[in-house]
Amino acid sequence: MSGRLVCVTGASGFIASWLVKLLLHRGYVVRATVRDLGNPEKTKHLHALEGANERLQLVKANLLDEGTFDAAVDGCEGVFHTASPFYIGVKDPQAEMLDPAVKGTLNVLNACAKASSVKRVVVTSSVAAVTYNSRPRSPDTVVDETWFSDAEYCKQVKLWYHLSKTMAEESAWKFAKEKGIDIVTINPAMVIGTLLQPTLNTSCAAILQLMNGSSTYPNMTFGWVSVKDVAEAHILAFEVPSANGRYLLVEKVAHYSELVKILSKLYPGCAVPTKCADDNPFPPTFTVSKERVEKLGLKYTPIEEALRDTVESLKEKKFLNLDSNT
Repeated sequence: MSGRLVCVTGASGFIASWLVKLLLHRGYVVRATVRDLGNPEKTKHLHALEGANERLQLVKANLLDEGTFDAAVDGCEGVFHTASPFYIGVKDPQAEMLDPAVKGTLNVLNACAKASSVKRVVVTSSVAAVTYNSRPRSPDTVVDETWFSDAEYCKQVKLWYHLSKTMAEESAWKFAKEKGIDIVTINPAMVIGTLLQPTLNTSCAAILQLMNGSSTYPNMTFGWVSVKDVAEAHILAFEVPSANGRYLLVEKVAHYSELVKILSKLYPGCAVPTKCADDNPFPPTFTVSKERVEKLGLKYTPIEEALRDTVESLKEKKFLNLDSNT
């Protein structure tokens, strides 16, 4: 893929950093957008990537500034839109989550509509835009790409991140249809694995909490997937001509009780929690179809390996000191 120019938005984030790494490894020229070019702490890990000196261009762009992505996208064959806020403890959902997700996505797609060079846009969506509705789930349930989260349901139960991803994806499909843009969405579950960026992201923080002496684990069931697989899926979605629609990315659906069992096997002697945070019944696990993503050519990293990668990375980045815990 030598020399082809692509754009990655929100390049200093967890998934995006891996995406930049793998694109550079494949020989692409990468134009990567960040909010603040003046903060070397946020970008030095990108400059350190193999091939960055020759083929990485960093440009400033802000999700909420209209027209800010025009120059970044111009001349690019592919655009990977990953930038979107994901964190806990939202005080102002509209300003912190909904506007950056929805307006940001439309800003990027608007820039793509103006650039005749763009052949395909790959949008990072989420399982948050797939499974959050009132449909019952059980171990017999198979969730696939035809499922959509219900914005009204997300509002009622105050799932602001889920609402932001649901609305952003709905807006993206509508805009792409109107403007004739070829888009593909990638819908990962909780993404874990090796951190390239210096900051702790929300999904890896969930694993850190389990390893850091917490007395209980949350009574929650989530899908889990390795960050390397998510980045790889983005590139396949761009490169494979027949790629279309949505791609759900879940290696395994597991309750936290299962995660702590795996972690205690991987790190015997480490004080992982043995008690659930409450006495309520565990939310059921369910199956997520792997058919579409496997047709794309992706081979999943097993959850055990992804968990080990996460913990080793947390240790290396000094977020976790297991010596004091054992």
